[in-house]
Amino acid sequence: MEQTLAEERLAGEIAEKHPSSLYMLFFTEMWERFSYYGMRALLTLYLISEVSRGGLGWTSAEAGQLYGIYTGLVYVTPLIGGYLADKFLGYRSAVIIGGILMALGHASLAIEPMPFFYAGLGLLIIGNGFFKPNISSMVGQLYPEGSKLKDSAYTIFYMGINMGAFLGSLICGYLGENIGWHYGFGAAGVGMVLGLVQFYIGRHRLGKIGLKPERKAANVVNTPKEPLTKVERDRLVVILTLSFFSILFWLAFEQAGSSMNIFAYKFTDRTIFGWEVPATWFQSINAFFIFTLAPFFSMLWVKLAKKNLDPSGPFKFAIGLFLLGLGFAVLVFGSLSIPQGAETAGVSMIWLVLAYLLHTMGELCLSPVGLSFVNKLSPARLIGVMFGVWFFASAIGNYIGGALAGMIDEMAKTQSMSSFFLIFVGIAFVAAFLLFLLSRKLVKLMHGVH
Repeated sequence: MEQTLAEERLAGEIAEKHPSSLYMLFFTEMWERFSYYGMRALLTLYLISEVSRGGLGWTSAEAGQLYGIYTGLVYVTPLIGGYLADKFLGYRSAVIIGGILMALGHASLAIEPMPFFYAGLGLLIIGNGFFKPNISSMVGQLYPEGSKLKDSAYTIFYMGINMGAFLGSLICGYLGENIGWHYGFGAAGVGMVLGLVQFYIGRHRLGKIGLKPERKAANVVNTPKEPLTKVERDRLVVILTLSFFSILFWLAFEQAGSSMNIFAYKFTDRTIFGWEVPATWFQSINAFFIFTLAPFFSMLWVKLAKKNLDPSGPFKFAIGLFLLGLGFAVLVFGSLSIPQGAETAGVSMIWLVLAYLLHTMGELCLSPVGLSFVNKLSPARLIGVMFGVWFFASAIGNYIGGALAGMIDEMAKTQSMSSFFLIFVGIAFVAAFLLFLLSRKLVKLMHGVH
């Protein structure tokens, strides 16, 4: 099997094709993201929905706080899960453990009594910590050092994430809004089980990748750890810098599941030919644009690289932040017609669709590129931990974003809806400008990694 995988890698490089094991990981991640985004599409609306409709009747501020804590912790635990996989478990075992815990979490959310709700969130948080960083780590290890296919592979992998998000938002969202919230949560659990079974059956395709790390012999246990070289330290500085700017990106981008979800629910005219589109379905727009635009972006980076015109990673990050700011500028303009103090409105759906389009283009410039650069810039002995650091930055962004999302109702009453979205325009544009200025310096610190 080890020889077969090596031959497959080499053949893939020569023919410029990806190994079949990439697509096994693709479908595993697709089903896991089906469960995550299907549940996420429901969470905020379940919290703020009236008790008479099966919801909890929370305020937007309370819902935003819980949403921020949950999505923040979902990205904190990968730091621990990545470490445990690197040192003890191996990536495969960590993925299986995480999948089992998340399946149990979704099953718990499907049970109506309130204690099961919090237990379900806890299981999802812990399970995600084992699953998320380690499946991403295995994608990068499918390719030899310096492979030009790695960026393309992460973009394809990212398509799997968003195919799952698209289907999860539609199916779980429809069941939750129209039949019962807990049916939607239960459907998310079915997706997690499918992903887990698919990974377990296809794990042999990975060869030795992801197995439990070998223990050192007793006589070398106390061997001093190899210190970081200057090149390694410089590259880690780049990862940490990009991680900081990713915080600013995600605190704005993740308004999709909170304030933008509330905006769709309360302030958007969702009627088409007499039929009301479920608010949760707007969560699928980003995913739809991802898997329709991702092939274009993947081919674009490859073609530009062949002509030595491929933008650097930091420059792509800056473009992503700029596009994110443009998306919120669209919402600022679109919400100008909402009177101050209004609790509901009928703004055209086109503004949300345009905003999601721009946000998606920004995401494609930043997130898959970030995953690839964490893999390429990290020392091999720290790769799991550095993926944990990357997701920890997302945790901070999600937590801050949730806190800011809770301000939407208050600002709509005391100022305007446009003022609320203007906050994110300012954050994204300032961050993009700073990163444009820093991009050349960061490229030098990467020491030839592209």
